[in-house]
Amino acid sequence: MKTFTAIVERDSETRLYVGYVPGFPGAHSQGETLDELQENLREVIEMLLEDEEVLFETEFIGTQQIVVQ
Repeated sequence: MKTFTAIVERDSETRLYVGYVPGFPGAHSQGETLDELQENLREVIEMLLEDEEVLFETEFIGTQQIVVQ
């Protein structure tokens, strides 16, 4: 079992949730609900992991809040 961290945003025009896994080329999807997005991302990740040459370009570390005055 592997765990991946996805970044999730909401598109203001389409109102869809959009998610991607940083550093994992092709690991992105969208959905009308967060549950649908999670299932869609799971399916995409499972499909990508079937490829024996998976190359992770970066490692997700975390998020930061930046204050600008």
